[in-house]
Amino acid sequence: MLHFTREEFLARQRNAIAAMQARNLDGLLIFRQESMYYLTGYDTMGFSQFQCLYMGADGRLMLLTRSADLRQARLTSTIEDIRVWVDRADSNPGLDLRSVLEEIGLSGRRLGVELDAYSLTGQRWDMVRSALEGFCSHEDASGLVNRLRLVKSAAELAYVRRAAELGDDALEEANRLAVPGASEQDVLAAMHSAIFRGGGDYPASRFIIGAGESAMMVRNFTGYGTLGDNDQLQLEFGGAFRHYHSCLMRTVLTGRPNPQQVSMHSACVEALQACQEAARPGVTFGEVFDVHARVLDAAGFGEHRLNACGYSLGALYPPTWMDWPMLYADNPIVIQPNMVIFMHMILLDSQRGLAMSLGETSLITETGCERLSRMSLDLVVN
Repeated sequence: MLHFTREEFLARQRNAIAAMQARNLDGLLIFRQESMYYLTGYDTMGFSQFQCLYMGADGRLMLLTRSADLRQARLTSTIEDIRVWVDRADSNPGLDLRSVLEEIGLSGRRLGVELDAYSLTGQRWDMVRSALEGFCSHEDASGLVNRLRLVKSAAELAYVRRAAELGDDALEEANRLAVPGASEQDVLAAMHSAIFRGGGDYPASRFIIGAGESAMMVRNFTGYGTLGDNDQLQLEFGGAFRHYHSCLMRTVLTGRPNPQQVSMHSACVEALQACQEAARPGVTFGEVFDVHARVLDAAGFGEHRLNACGYSLGALYPPTWMDWPMLYADNPIVIQPNMVIFMHMILLDSQRGLAMSLGETSLITETGCERLSRMSLDLVVN
């Protein structure tokens, strides 16, 4: 059930070991599900509970998880050493982790820890930190595997491209169904159906949809409406394949478009294309954001834009497909070939109640930026 060859996993692990050795770390305590999937193929929703993958500078792998994920780990990963901590009223998996680390011989050693992980709640970190006190030294190594995940392999890019095709299929359904009187839930159902029927996965984020005043909220929320005769429908969504994502953002209009909204769309097209032109190896994420800001400000929409205009994408798990790093001012991370970046131009005019957004995913090449979507950037009015 592996989605990559064992050779590719070994290459990723060797890169992680080299990064550990460069920081004089004897091992890494991994809590991000994305990191576990990237390094070993381990694929589960069990990260809602405590689990930890230990990776040693000598290449040793050990997974500490619950009994419910024992078979999941055996079937989906390259991990052979799988330990189980027992659910009970007084369970403390931090102590279970220390016991295994002691068995491995890590007393007095220096470990890196993925502190930036949704599964490592404050309470769970307190358990681990207390258990490691006096046993070994540790430091935050949250970015170690994240940096490796940024640049995609050829096998990963094949999954990204399939995700992009599925995202386009979903947008075609949305454009077809977003007409006056349509239910937002019918639109959502058709979009998700297109992805699943195409062999895709659950996305790591919930789709964003909202008509009328709700189009001003670029977040998912419960309670769905119906499109009016002269309306705006905000959409932010993504195709997902083997957990790899390719995202899109659009505002679809019905009836007679407001001239101001048409101008907003033109500015978004100009800004997106300018950012795609700027996004090339050697440029920083912050410099791409500056292009976005400069174009929208020059068009007179500076007060309506946001303080970020996109982020990296890859193999992600809930609660979000937003990966590190983001496109915001002064971000020094340098763009490299085979990075996958979602760029979104969002304008929200609260005074007039007008929204306009445009976004798509691009692949960084050796010389520039490749659009992954086949869909037009033209304004859709139904």
